[in-house]
Amino acid sequence: MNVLTWTDLSEEQRTDALRRGTAAAGPEVTAGVAAILEQVRTGGDATLRELTARLDGATVDALEVPVADRDAAAAGLDPELRAAITEAAGRIRAFHEAGMQQPYSVETAPGVVCERVVRPIRRVGLYVPAGSAPLPSTALMLGVPAQLAGCPEVVLCTPPRRDGTADPTVLAAAAECGIERVFLLGGAQAIAAMAYGTESVPACDKLFGPGNAWVTEAKRQVSTAEGGPGIDMPAGPSEVLVIADAGADAEFVAADLLSQAEHGPDSQVILLTDSADLAQAVADQVEEQVASLPRADIARKALASSRLVVTPDLDTAVDVSNDYAPEHLILALREPRGWVGRIDRAGSVFLGDHTPETLGDYCSGTNHVLPTAGAARFTGGVNVSAFQIAMTVQQATPAGLAAVGPCAVTLSEAEQLHAHQRAVTRRLARSGDQPGPATSCYEPEPAR
Repeated sequence: MNVLTWTDLSEEQRTDALRRGTAAAGPEVTAGVAAILEQVRTGGDATLRELTARLDGATVDALEVPVADRDAAAAGLDPELRAAITEAAGRIRAFHEAGMQQPYSVETAPGVVCERVVRPIRRVGLYVPAGSAPLPSTALMLGVPAQLAGCPEVVLCTPPRRDGTADPTVLAAAAECGIERVFLLGGAQAIAAMAYGTESVPACDKLFGPGNAWVTEAKRQVSTAEGGPGIDMPAGPSEVLVIADAGADAEFVAADLLSQAEHGPDSQVILLTDSADLAQAVADQVEEQVASLPRADIARKALASSRLVVTPDLDTAVDVSNDYAPEHLILALREPRGWVGRIDRAGSVFLGDHTPETLGDYCSGTNHVLPTAGAARFTGGVNVSAFQIAMTVQQATPAGLAAVGPCAVTLSEAEQLHAHQRAVTRRLARSGDQPGPATSCYEPEPAR
């Protein structure tokens, strides 16, 4: 990895240095995804089997995994691995349960009660990738919040292995979350099946889960179609940005960069530091460590679009990070907590030398389904509320209508929506509380 100096770069070069590696694949991916979506929409299960054979190299007769096979896979796991799945699920459950949204009720005026009630989404579809490696952790990250939300129907799709079976650790994670409907489907075709429904796969109201550029584009396209499902967020190829000072450990920083680079060739990792010496030490460590990785070829491809950048100071590094809006942000700083107030765009933040991003991926308790490609500018990671609908409820007594009705009359008159206005005035006339001229919708509090 080459070391770049931020102050030596033009604005165009700075943009290029932070450009996501998947940006150039847009038109090809968009067209390819559209073709797959249409094939599945019209061809149903038969098309799913054909695409699975062609794209995944697996022959699948029954698309759905029997519950008995799911349970057998969980029971057959190494006991230590099965215990780790349960342990991780427990921490994920504890963290997400603590932040669940609560219903509330407020009397906004005498006789007028407004409420917010929470309902689970009826049917949700979870996508668990297993392209270059199975991700049972993603089944936990999606399944636990869905379980806490109380979603009546949960569908999970995961790509089959070459022998046409699901990865047993994914099935065990699904069992841990009480997910009974698991389908052997991957890629854009899995998203299409959950969006449109087929003979076997039910159409879902909202889709969740990370994936490659094809999965992300498929989620985008189905969510913008008329009557299409909602989606959690753009959750595409993985990325990490590390801000490190001169006191950071180059070995640790390099390990953190590689932990994301090995996800896939389209992942991106970036280091921002105010120390040229550290940047070079990290570059050396990356080269040394990548050589021993089983997934070295994948990591090296990701490193081709990754950067080590020396900034004039840490304030500049934070500004660059906020503009980039990374999925994962590691603050490898001597006083990391003091910098959190300056961070306003990141999916998940990891503080200090002893908090590797790996903890968030698996078992600290936070969610690893996070916004990528800069979407952290406007959204956060998956949580229980993503699996729920918050409805408002209101009720007014005759006295309450008399108290707030004149406000509605004044505003509807200003907007010249007279049917709106008369829906109030007719009721007030019936009760004998005709509104008089009003200059304000509410009584201001007295000065103190």
